Amino acid sequence: MRRLWTVVSGNSDLRLLLGANLISLIGDWILRTGIAYQIYVLTGSTLASAAAVLASLVPQLLLGSVAGVYVDRWDRRRTMAVTNLLMAAALLPLLVVQDTGQAWVVYLVIAVQSCLAPFFASAEAALVPSVVPEDQLVTVNSLNAQIRDVARLIGAALGGVIVASGGIALLSIVDGVTFLLAAALILRIRARLAPRSGERPHVLREWADGLRIATGSTTLRVFLAFTLITGIGEAILGTLLAPFVRDVLGGDARAFGIIMSAQAVGGIGAGLFVTTVGHRFPPRLMFGWGAATFGLLDLVLFLYPLATDALWPAVVIIAVVGVPCAFMVAGAMTAFQLATGDDHRGRVWGATVAVDGLAMLIGTIAAGALAERLGILPVIVVQGVAYTAAGVLVLRKLPRAPETIGECLVTSSPR
Repeated sequence: MRRLWTVVSGNSDLRLLLGANLISLIGDWILRTGIAYQIYVLTGSTLASAAAVLASLVPQLLLGSVAGVYVDRWDRRRTMAVTNLLMAAALLPLLVVQDTGQAWVVYLVIAVQSCLAPFFASAEAALVPSVVPEDQLVTVNSLNAQIRDVARLIGAALGGVIVASGGIALLSIVDGVTFLLAAALILRIRARLAPRSGERPHVLREWADGLRIATGSTTLRVFLAFTLITGIGEAILGTLLAPFVRDVLGGDARAFGIIMSAQAVGGIGAGLFVTTVGHRFPPRLMFGWGAATFGLLDLVLFLYPLATDALWPAVVIIAVVGVPCAFMVAGAMTAFQLATGDDHRGRVWGATVAVDGLAMLIGTIAAGALAERLGILPVIVVQGVAYTAAGVLVLRKLPRAPETIGECLVTSSPR
């Protein structure tokens, strides 16, 4: 705890960045939860709900790597602030949505938000190493993961309450306020990226550079493979968790809420623990062992109903799984940051966002199709297998020492 206090209290830029990230993520979860509910209320169609998911994934897939090109050119602080302002403005059309005939407006807003999100995500991932020294990255990445769980716990709860109280109009107003507050905090950050050459960005060439850097580094190849494998697993889990709770565990909506809350609370506690002790472990081991253990515990979660239909083991397991998850996230982000240079980190992270979007798209489609034929249990276990296999991949293939291949490739890149 003393180390955590030292890291945060002595760095005002870090406090502003973490605060902005928390507020912005709360807004994301408010919108995600409220829109998911309201889409179903407006249409009464699960197909419409699936369309909303596709509206969020396709822009991420198409624009993720392109956003990184511009993020590497622009001031990351301003990029994050302007993106928040644009996302706030993009919510305004929701104020007019009243009935089923206007559901297309909701899809449009989701798509626009998803077009803007990769710019924010790439800029945030690239900015962190600019505001903290290298020896504090594990601690800060652990804290960032904890913030995501706090945002999820608060935002998901507020999203349901807000949309039930004031409908989609109140939802858009509250979410817009969170984006404005986040932008105000970001603009107070003093860290700057040295400006790149004044020439206009050559999007295709610099996009290709980012792809070449990502595939030319063993660390980054492993990172992208990990993202693809586990992204498919996460999409399957996201699609089938509610049916798993209802049809396999025999739970109701209240049971589902308890499990989701246990996941968030477990993640917060685990994040605090890893924030305190994570700096003692190599990022590679945190990344690999965290992922493999996370996957094995998820397999226990999915398979224990074969022995008993009790609900309490699910609550306990999903809370405990937060510990290896926190180690995994902190180790993965630190490994990524150490393997990328400041002038190309945005492009490589953008490629990661695109790969994750592709994986989520594949997993979402596969989960729905396969579960109908094979049943829920045989399909949802793929998530646990994916994380276990990806963790083993990291432990076997990720270099023990940070690489500088990415920097070499950028240096030698023709201009």
